[in-house]
Amino acid sequence: MVIEVISMNVAKIKERIADAAIKAGRKPEEIKIVAATKTRTLEEMIAVAKSGVYAIGENRVQEAMAKKNSWPEDVRIPWHFIGTLQRNKARKAIDIFDCIQSVNSSTLADTLQRIAKEKNKKLECMVEVNISGEESKQGVDPGDVEALVEHVLNDCDCLKLIGLMGMAPLTEKEFEIRRSFALLRELCSKLEESLQIRLPELSMGMSDDFEYAIMEGSTMVRIGTALFGPRR
Repeated sequence: MVIEVISMNVAKIKERIADAAIKAGRKPEEIKIVAATKTRTLEEMIAVAKSGVYAIGENRVQEAMAKKNSWPEDVRIPWHFIGTLQRNKARKAIDIFDCIQSVNSSTLADTLQRIAKEKNKKLECMVEVNISGEESKQGVDPGDVEALVEHVLNDCDCLKLIGLMGMAPLTEKEFEIRRSFALLRELCSKLEESLQIRLPELSMGMSDDFEYAIMEGSTMVRIGTALFGPRR
């Protein structure tokens, strides 16, 4: 029963993604779904992984480790860390995840670099930017993004920077939500131009606002409630 419900929800989300993409003059296949699976059961996670999402997204290292240890070998899917990463959890995170979306300081970048080098691993990462301006949100200040990106590019050869990640403010006002997403898109474009690099991924948009994010250029939406229903 779980897999049927989740499969239906994934199909509905893909339809909404397609509609938003077409409205924005984009191709629906440009947008990937990261299933936000914090507190979800292993059964739910396996179901969503088999239903055609791009990646599993976890917020807590300890919770993710317990799930990964029980994960069936025949279900292959990338695992992304989408929460706030404490440096003392970095070693475990590198063992679990294929991508860390929430690099928000040079100190964290250096820690990941050192451990990845020890493990001879190339780790995908994204720089998290505080685009909402809210103190409760994590992420580097927009004015400090370029310095952090340069640090990762120049001093962290075991980290493969693939893009930027951000969260919109907690509001129902479309203008404010879209403005924050547009800020991340513009920052990404400026970085590509000034540093002569390619940052293909923009991870922005969640269950309540992913359509706005797609209209503003998101390539990766982090969806939890709309896939699984309210958290228990």
